[in-house]
Amino acid sequence: MSKPKSPQTIAASNGIGGDAAFGAVTPPLYLTSTFAFDGFEREGPYTYTRSANPTRDLLADTLAKLEGGAGAVVTASGMAAIDLVLSPLGPDDLILAPHDCYWGTYRLLAVRAEKGHFGVAFVDQSDELAMAVALESAPSLVLIETPSNPLMRVVDIASLAGLAHAEGAKVVVDNTFLSPALQRPISLGADFVVHSTTKYLNGHSDVVGGAVIAASADAAKALADWANITGVGGAPFDSYLTLRGLRTLFPRIEQQQRNAGAVATFLVGQPGVKAVHYPGLPNHPGHRIARRQQSGFGAMLSFELEGGAESVRAFLGALKVFVLAESLGGVESLVAHPQSMTHAGMSAEARQAAGIGAGLLRLSVGLEDQLDLLADLDQALQAIPSASAIENTIMSIN
Repeated sequence: MSKPKSPQTIAASNGIGGDAAFGAVTPPLYLTSTFAFDGFEREGPYTYTRSANPTRDLLADTLAKLEGGAGAVVTASGMAAIDLVLSPLGPDDLILAPHDCYWGTYRLLAVRAEKGHFGVAFVDQSDELAMAVALESAPSLVLIETPSNPLMRVVDIASLAGLAHAEGAKVVVDNTFLSPALQRPISLGADFVVHSTTKYLNGHSDVVGGAVIAASADAAKALADWANITGVGGAPFDSYLTLRGLRTLFPRIEQQQRNAGAVATFLVGQPGVKAVHYPGLPNHPGHRIARRQQSGFGAMLSFELEGGAESVRAFLGALKVFVLAESLGGVESLVAHPQSMTHAGMSAEARQAAGIGAGLLRLSVGLEDQLDLLADLDQALQAIPSASAIENTIMSIN
């Protein structure tokens, strides 16, 4: 009996050298919308790319193996993946979602709930009492995002999955921030894992995509059937590029999280930095859980500046290596201001409840030289006016 392949080997070589037609080492790209039948009433394994495509199927197979699932569906975006996993729900079903989840997810859930497609309750999932009360409402699905975007809150997947299953609920985990290189939610009890493959899985900020991985074969088939009906599958070329990016997932994320750890350590205690949110820091509230359920702390972090928007404006204006942009997980380092960018559509009340203030910044740490990243942050922090100067500016505006 052969030894199972390690995740690193799966990422680097699944499908390599498998081309039966010409022996190509790299799996070929099938840029076709339709496939020829073998004859009258004799269809081959593929008929139409909306239904299935060899390139997309190889990516799905690789992701399912990496996450330890029975099957996967590749979608056109991360939001399409979230929407697909919600597709079995009806008006009588209730979803428990994180109160501090990604704004795109929050918006989708809220809008569909308003249309009566299902019910939704946004809950602080780190609050055991709040979750216990919410679970008494007999939810059909519990959506977990850990670490959360952008506050990096960590949820105990195994514990919450056990509680959810006891109430008859399915569990979905958004694993975008860590990828299967650092966290495998199905092994912790999740029924589904969702990804924005745009982020770490592709890793090069040049493709938009998503995926749902199911723990059971029946669930995977049901999702694939619905994806065919609705046409949300990812394009073959996007799948090809994502698979190419996936080949280097493990070495990329290893270096990125080393850089992120150094950045987080540097920011702690810096003048003008009020708080640093990174699960790798020993004083992070979710540090122990992260150590237990993750194999690394990832390359995402957020921090809060004293002085609010005025400090943020000065800091961002001085950066030279970090790029102000949305998205994350690429080889380049990015900085985002959640209040005005990724979570701008959230109501002020919802942002306040989630802890997203004017001084909060989110970093996606890339593969640049560590010293260059630290030097960039250092000079940008020094560009922030003193607290007294900020106060005088605010008073003069008012």
